Amino acid sequence: MKNQESQNNGRVINFQPPGADGQPPAAQPMTCEILTGALLRADALATVEIKPREYLCGTWFREGDLGFLFGERGLGKTWLALDLARSLSEGRAVGPWPVTKARRVLYVDGEMPLDGIRDRDEALRQQDGTLDVLNHEWLFQTAGMVLNLAERNTQAALTAMCEAKNFEVIILDNLSCLFSGVAENDADAWEQVLRWLLELRRRKIAVIIVHHANRAGQNMRGTSRREDAAFWVLRLDSVPDPAKEGEGARFISRFTKARQGTRAETEPLQWAYEPDGKRVRVTYKALPTLEVFKEWLRDGLESCTDIAEEMGLTKGAVSKLAKRGERDGWLKMEGRHYKLLDRS
Repeated sequence: MKNQESQNNGRVINFQPPGADGQPPAAQPMTCEILTGALLRADALATVEIKPREYLCGTWFREGDLGFLFGERGLGKTWLALDLARSLSEGRAVGPWPVTKARRVLYVDGEMPLDGIRDRDEALRQQDGTLDVLNHEWLFQTAGMVLNLAERNTQAALTAMCEAKNFEVIILDNLSCLFSGVAENDADAWEQVLRWLLELRRRKIAVIIVHHANRAGQNMRGTSRREDAAFWVLRLDSVPDPAKEGEGARFISRFTKARQGTRAETEPLQWAYEPDGKRVRVTYKALPTLEVFKEWLRDGLESCTDIAEEMGLTKGAVSKLAKRGERDGWLKMEGRHYKLLDRS
């Protein structure tokens, strides 16, 4: 990477970008002068030229974002993750979410057999794309090595490869398999991974991490500190269909965190990935939050706490939905308990 220039308060400052390991060059340790040169007067922030981060998918996923996709085992996380990877690489929409242009995407797989990834990718592929796969099984066959992204040297090697290949999006599937030795409930242990993820953000590389849900299915397994630096968190919930057991995948996607994105784009969606010969047919339909709220009321849930837990919302958000229902005349509020007046 060539030397870059940064203009600050009318002065041009030459600087070297960090090395492949994410650390500043050894010949240039941090000094008071460097920190002073990077100061910005708060009163001048409004006039600083800041390049907007590009939209990657819809309005909720942007350049440099860190996002999480999680759900119970066998629900369809890899189907949606691969769909995102393939669509971003081809420059086409993912369900209702538009993609601005084709991106260079790296899919890092730590669990699936190579033929499984191949078959699913072929089933989703619509045209040539800019998608590369780093599969744990193929890495072992070609180099006799195991991929562990908890190791600093492996993080540095992957960062260097991403910059050399100009990857804009990395999808890591999944956290448990790719970050060996990191205790899931240890928030301090996650800090070693977070440091690397923030380095990727500074390089404008967006990262999606696939993870498992906890036993209750409402949150990600392990420490909640992982979500602090995330721009969005997408949870998958099951859609039981005994008639199609074992075929494809069916689930509901819900944003449990979304720092950005329009309300329409962050509403729950019901997805179906159904086999169609060697291809897979992907369908979806919107599930407005208000309609999902009504469905839980029809199913017999009455308490704000229970509904908030099932919907993955705060109790305050559920209370707002209830007040809207009372105002519109189809719900009666009795403290934190609700009664649906119109069950149609």
